[in-house]
Formats: sequence, C-alpha cells, structure tokens
Amino acid sequence: MQDGSTAWELVVSGDPALYAIVQLSLFVSLSAVAVASLVGLPLGGLLALTRFPGRGALIVMINAFMGLPPVVVGLTVYLLLSRSGPLGSWGLLFTPAAMVFAQALLITPIIAALTRQTADDLWNEYRDEMNAMGVTPAARLATLLYDARFSLITALLAGFGRAAAEVGAVMIVGGNIDNFTRTMTTAIALETSKGNLPLAMGLGAILLALILAINAAAWGVRAIGERQAA
Repeated sequence: MQDGSTAWELVVSGDPALYAIVQLSLFVSLSAVAVASLVGLPLGGLLALTRFPGRGALIVMINAFMGLPPVVVGLTVYLLLSRSGPLGSWGLLFTPAAMVFAQALLITPIIAALTRQTADDLWNEYRDEMNAMGVTPAARLATLLYDARFSLITALLAGFGRAAAEVGAVMIVGGNIDNFTRTMTTAIALETSKGNLPLAMGLGAILLALILAINAAAWGVRAIGERQAA
C-alpha cells in the first residue's frame, strides 16, 4: 500500500527521472512508427494492387513476421550494429537510434499486413472503375491509401502499442543505459529486480494509461470512419 502511494506521488509530482524515461520511450516508439509507416504503408498497398510470382509466399511471410519474437529481432540488430557487423562502422549500438531500428523492424510487418488487407478489400471494390478510367498505378495506390486512412491510422496505433510495450529487443540493442537508453519497459524490469517498486509501479501506471489511450484512440478513429462511410 505504501509503495502504491509513493508511486502515485512520483507520477503527480513530476519526478524528473520518471518523466525523462517516459519522454525517451515516446520518442523511440513514435520514431519507430514513422519509419515503419514509410515502408509498411506502400508495401502493403503494392501487395494489394499487384500480382507477381511469389506474392502469396511474401504475404505469408509478412503475416508470420507479425509474431516475430522481440529477442530475435534484438539479436539480429545487435549482430548488424556490433563492431564486427556490417553496420558496425555507424556506431549506433547502445543508442536510441538502435532502439528505433529494432522497434521499426518489429512493427513494419504489422503495418504492412494490415495495410494490405485493407487496401485489398478496397481494390476489389474499385478495380473495375479505376481500370475503366485508366488511373495510373501510383494514383491507384495514393487513392486507396487515402480512402482507407481511418483504418490505416488504427494500424499505426496498433504498431505504436506494440512498440511501446516492447522490452526484449530494446534491452539488447539499447543496453538499458541510465539517462540515455532506458525506456519504460526496461526500467520497470530493472527497478523491479532492484526492489525499487515505487518507480516501477509509477512507470507501469503510465505505460498502462498510454496503452488504454491508444486503444481508445483506435476505437474512436474507427467509429469516425464508419460514420463517414455510412
């Protein structure tokens, strides 16, 4: 009970250490979503619009990668960015950039798979009309992505939720360095092991609030889209 009271005091008093961790977590996760969306949105749209040999296998692989184990992604990024790795000269290991890279790899398949499914449904609806009008492939992609914007925002929010709750990959590539690469999830794991329950509980409460807010936002965006489509 006393730990809970102390945790609440840390949250409402604006404890600098706590909110520095929250700020870094938001920066890393939002950056990862931005990077993943630059790849996942057009990739999903192209998979919906085009037909080519191996398309089915690529779709299956992307769907399978939605459940990638975070520690495997973390290990892969670690090997790429380590001194002996192909990208070791960039000096990104144990930096926020490495954590963004790892989280982006985790959520790109989620965004791509959800985009493909949404765009595929719309393409089946608009195919004959667009073919008759002679719409260019680039214009088709842009039109489908714009028309599906509310559903795609939900996909981006889902990606953000996965990134914000991730711990394994960012622990491996970030190193959980105090005041540099310590996020909410890695800090919760560390502080719990140290017995510093007030800080761990305060961070847990903020993380839970963020996840609830994300789900509420996703529900609201979908509701708005359904009303506009009606």
